[in-house]
Amino acid sequence: MKRRTILAIAGLFAFGLGGAGPAHAADIKIGAQVPTSGSEAPYGIDMLNAIRMAADQINAKGGLLGEKISILPGDSACDPQAAVNAASKLVSENITGVVGGYCSGATLPTLKVYGDAHVPFVITASNSTELIGANPGNAFMINSTGFDQVKTAVALFKAKGIKTLSIINEGDAYSANLAQLTRKAWEKMGNKVVDYEVVSKGQQDFSPVVTRIRERHPDAVFWTAYYADGALLIKQLRQGGYTGMIALGDGNNSPKLFQLAGAAAEGVYCFSNPTANFLPAAKTFIADYQKQFHQPPGPYSALSYDGMMLMAHAIKVAGSTDKMKIIAALKATHAFPGIAGPISFTKENTLARSNFVVLLGKGGQWTLYTGPGAPAAP
Repeated sequence: MKRRTILAIAGLFAFGLGGAGPAHAADIKIGAQVPTSGSEAPYGIDMLNAIRMAADQINAKGGLLGEKISILPGDSACDPQAAVNAASKLVSENITGVVGGYCSGATLPTLKVYGDAHVPFVITASNSTELIGANPGNAFMINSTGFDQVKTAVALFKAKGIKTLSIINEGDAYSANLAQLTRKAWEKMGNKVVDYEVVSKGQQDFSPVVTRIRERHPDAVFWTAYYADGALLIKQLRQGGYTGMIALGDGNNSPKLFQLAGAAAEGVYCFSNPTANFLPAAKTFIADYQKQFHQPPGPYSALSYDGMMLMAHAIKVAGSTDKMKIIAALKATHAFPGIAGPISFTKENTLARSNFVVLLGKGGQWTLYTGPGAPAAP
């Protein structure tokens, strides 16, 4: 077992002991819906840590409305049914609000659960555009949507002279949505998608896909699913002789990609929310996180920290734990100073700006790409 995993699991056990630990009757209970089991657990544990750290800092300053905040984790496991079960349990615990949401496919069905209970939900990572239409009005997305990611991707492809594209997804709400939006935008520009693939989650052998890609000679391959399977695809593409550009959706922003793909990940691009190490305002956050959890923050830690701080701000503005008043306060949010950037919402409760950046695999890690086609610095 890797040291990072051991520390992360230790962080979960510490949950029961820390300042945002077991809930008491008078506490303000905030649910943290994240995957703490399954292949995406490293992301979820990082998010939970950041949510806990924000709550701990608030509690250390006297709490909220005279009460302490208690964080109640709900394991979505990046599985729709597990997520619904976790959401239902959190609602039964009489939570005041919920922060989190990673895999869009797991977040999507929880919108009804939280919506029916009028629980305010700050979504910190999930960004499928399917969430917009399914939102009953109580959920607020502080990560930019798939529409913004597609604009970022297309701008890079255009700047790099890409004309033909292969798009590969796994058919889930997140990766299929991103793949479909990209295909539509790319073809609307007069370019060609010469290969569009739907593969199975957990697939180990991509040789048929590699063969088709080599036969069709796309200028670039765009993988829109998650890093665990994406790393295998990257490795097999390079081993199979594909030398064109490889780009990845934001579910691949993980150091584990380099552990799994090795040298094949060198020169690969990734579209991502701005992670803490690329945020000027996150220096104190990084130091605090490192001190508390003995590891660097993960890709969605900064957004998760902002999400908890935003929820606390809305509760303070509402002046009570009345859920409808908190929802109204979230709706009225304007330029809330998050470490990942200011937070304001559109009429659809989505982030009112794009926060996407382009990362480049270099030297076995992600670096911020600032060349042609890169968006303005966050």
